[in-house]
Amino acid sequence: MELMRKKDVAEPGYREKVRRTKSWSAIDLKEAYFPGDADDDYKKNIGDPGQYPFTRGIYPNMYRGKLWTRRQPWGFGTPEDTNKQMKYLISHGNTGLMVFRDQPTMHGLDSDHPLARGEVGVSGVPLVSIDDMEDLFDDIPLDEISSTLLCASVVSPVILAQYIAVAKKRGISMSKLRGTISNDPIMSHVCYSDVANPPRLGVKIWGDLVEYCGDNMPLWHAAYVSSCYNMRDYGLDAPEEVAFGLKIAATFIDGCLKRGMDIDNVARRMSFYCAAGIDIFEEVAKYRAMRRMWAKMLKEKYGAKDKGSLQFKFAVQCAGHSLIPQQPLNNIARTSFETLAAVLGGAQSIFTTTFVEPVCLPTKDAQRTSLAIQGIVAHETGAAAVADPLGGSYYVEQLTNVMEEKATEIMEQIDKLGGFVDALESGWVQKVIDEGNQRYQKEIENGDRLIVGLNYMSIPPEEDTVLPGGVLEIPPGTEERQIERVKKLKATRNIDLVKDSLKELTQGVARGENENLLPYIIKAVESKSTVEEIMGTMRTTLGMSWDPWGCRNSPFL
Repeated sequence: MELMRKKDVAEPGYREKVRRTKSWSAIDLKEAYFPGDADDDYKKNIGDPGQYPFTRGIYPNMYRGKLWTRRQPWGFGTPEDTNKQMKYLISHGNTGLMVFRDQPTMHGLDSDHPLARGEVGVSGVPLVSIDDMEDLFDDIPLDEISSTLLCASVVSPVILAQYIAVAKKRGISMSKLRGTISNDPIMSHVCYSDVANPPRLGVKIWGDLVEYCGDNMPLWHAAYVSSCYNMRDYGLDAPEEVAFGLKIAATFIDGCLKRGMDIDNVARRMSFYCAAGIDIFEEVAKYRAMRRMWAKMLKEKYGAKDKGSLQFKFAVQCAGHSLIPQQPLNNIARTSFETLAAVLGGAQSIFTTTFVEPVCLPTKDAQRTSLAIQGIVAHETGAAAVADPLGGSYYVEQLTNVMEEKATEIMEQIDKLGGFVDALESGWVQKVIDEGNQRYQKEIENGDRLIVGLNYMSIPPEEDTVLPGGVLEIPPGTEERQIERVKKLKATRNIDLVKDSLKELTQGVARGENENLLPYIIKAVESKSTVEEIMGTMRTTLGMSWDPWGCRNSPFL
């Protein structure tokens, strides 16, 4: 009898089979794929690695020539705290820096703003003034390492101006600075704050950064586009990520061309930031489709001639939506598969999200583990030894085609709505995101989508794993120290220099769309104007309020 009961329990598990026969994005999958499923004209639609339309990768030898940049980001506490964190990452295998700004900075608020309370230094580093940027990069050679400054909002030019001003103080030529400013206010309008990121102002800001860096910073990527990697966490699927990303890019390009800029001067320095989800084959197909679609769009629609303009260069962040707080050590497996997908798909830079992030900010142990994952994928799995190792798979080639077809349909729908900005302002974009999020949650609730630890192979909460190394906590007194720092800056700087520089910025903004604001912003930063003062000046000159939330007015009136 006891044996029978054990058999009753074991039998269902023994005969278990795959329940879901769709990809993560609900693309129907066949049992097997055959030559006729992906009957492509190889030269026209696929091509060799390094050759148009770059489906198989933008370089012939891919990672044999250079591995992707390992770019684990960090940022919390004060600028001095984050400086120590960045040096720690460099010593443990980071080959490029990436800095998170805190939420007040991203929204254009100084640390002493009433709404900044409780958020200063929490999810990034406060970058209120040139002094903060100087302390952030203390003893780090700006001309020897590639830096990514994560801001993405309309505040991006202020953050880059701070970085430039620090380099100038050190006597470093702007032409030697390598890196990226995350410059996508449209993504921030959706994911962070619509009030603080008016999309049409965002398009102008994007053009200013691209034009200025094109003229002065040949090694710097200012033409950054989020392929809505954050929106994946809110409900977008893979074809929607492709479509939204490419249409946002087209919106920015169109804005630059209206200013008289040359397409190749804009496009050859463009780079994308994409998500890497848990569905390996779908993600690889997504990257391959984006490369092909980008090359076609730039060549056929915009007439780009430079080979670099046709190459889809992208960084990857392992998707936060796949990680769960239950049984957090399982997230190491999830981020490993996502890192593998990014490498198989040909990424140029990778941020492997840490396994603790559904619970807390990255700990040292978690960051070291993420860097180790990248090292294992690079040197132990064999995934990096060959360009486009999944190329030629009937399944992957057909999935690439389906991804392109679905994304093209969505892009055509956006065009009918008048373009991405109009689609955004009409509420259509938010509707798509909300519907996707609801659909995802419903699939989990009804068991159509199984998540280990959540609705499958779950365990009682009291048996769950305690995070190794504990939970990261912000150093006590961080906010108070930063607020005092800002107050001291405002009390001791030369206020006449501040007022003069902001007056010049006002005049620059008033000159209209084609006036590049970066020189004015750099001068304001050098005068020790703060991020809130610079953004407030720009906003009031454009007929908006100094403070989008109505808590403060200009201190200079």
